[in-house]
Amino acid sequence: MERIISAFWNSMRALRRLTLTEKAFQQELGLLIVAIPVGWFVATSWTVYALLIGAILVLILVEVLNTGIEAACDAFSREFNVEIQLAKDCGSLAVLIAIILTVGVWGFAIAERFGGSAPA
Repeated sequence: MERIISAFWNSMRALRRLTLTEKAFQQELGLLIVAIPVGWFVATSWTVYALLIGAILVLILVEVLNTGIEAACDAFSREFNVEIQLAKDCGSLAVLIAIILTVGVWGFAIAERFGGSAPA
């Protein structure tokens, strides 16, 4: 139980630091705060609502991992290194894929709600 409590406090420390210092994380938290009520009106079911909010949570998750990769790389070396560049670029690509996923999920949900088409 002590390990779980310690992990919780480590997570809260990371959440606080990211919230205070990372612009992308701040923007994604803002997006989540807006999406929670907006998703309620866009969703046609609880399942769709869960997908809408879940997509944004996946985006935030990937952003957290990307920030961790960047921090580890910066701690290792601030000098140019092709392997470090690849690691950072892969993290950025993961964020881009998560953004595309989020836009796709929200786009389909909006089309379903306001486009008048029933899901197949």
